[in-house]
Amino acid sequence: MTELLLQVNDLKKHFPISGGVFGRTVGEVKAVDGLSFYVKKGETLGIVGESGCGKSTTGRLLLRLLEPTEGSVIFEDKDVTELSKSDMRKLRREMQMIFQDPFASLNPRHTVERILEEPLIVHGIGTKEERKKRVREMLEVVGLSSYHAKRYPHQFSGGQRQRIGIARALMTNPKLIIADEPVSALDVSIQSQVLNLLEDLQKEFELTYIFIAHDLSVVRHISDRVGVMYLGRLIELADSEELYSKPLHPYTKALLQAVPVPDPDFVREEIEIHGEIPSPSNPPKGCAFHTRCNECMEICKTTRPDFKEVEPGHYVACHLYNEGEQHL
Repeated sequence: MTELLLQVNDLKKHFPISGGVFGRTVGEVKAVDGLSFYVKKGETLGIVGESGCGKSTTGRLLLRLLEPTEGSVIFEDKDVTELSKSDMRKLRREMQMIFQDPFASLNPRHTVERILEEPLIVHGIGTKEERKKRVREMLEVVGLSSYHAKRYPHQFSGGQRQRIGIARALMTNPKLIIADEPVSALDVSIQSQVLNLLEDLQKEFELTYIFIAHDLSVVRHISDRVGVMYLGRLIELADSEELYSKPLHPYTKALLQAVPVPDPDFVREEIEIHGEIPSPSNPPKGCAFHTRCNECMEICKTTRPDFKEVEPGHYVACHLYNEGEQHL
């Protein structure tokens, strides 16, 4: 087995809800509610789900931009959740993030050169001349020109700004990059260019990606394995081709049948999802998806299914695949 780079164990993030005259805590939003997965060196793990399922929160927890409520995040041999602030800052050389909005994540008052230099300055890497040389090199690597260094973010298109964001993530030579919906804000014609760039960079710099998105077709294009999230939990995880050709969870099946197919004669099974996604502040008992599931059984309403391996490398949290509860 390829060496593991990241191991996540029972990760949770609960945000308190305040109310009343005195602002007491009256509840909590379970944004992430018990995630466990691993990422191998050199692979791309895709994480997909509807808005509000907790996938972006997960990305921030892995970098400890948010403090987890419970659980552990093991990066190589270090538990990220146990590190001091100074040790965490050092570790961020190895773990970087590409943000969703390429304009909001770039300081409009700084030139591109200043934006790209900043990670090197923070980590004390190189002399002034070496940093400027590194900036010019990374601009060329992501498909821009070295003379762009003196410009400001507003002088670039959305696609070019995202390339700057990618260059910034690469400045410290990280091992892991968490890409939080890096193409969702871009025009469709630009999306494929950025995805191809990410794939080329992965080969060139031996990168490992966690790719967060809500667009299943985008995730299929770039991911080796794909995890599907619903209400803060992973409900299915498998190799990309396996998940798309043989989805097991009813929610995954419904998501996939909503992906458009460019063939007017293609006929597929219609799977309806009823109602709205429940509130993460008051999730349903048992299986979180049972309120919208056509295959719901009595046990689904009372008992949360275990997230377990039902086929080699294929994990699912569904009572349909538990022994003694088969309903196929």
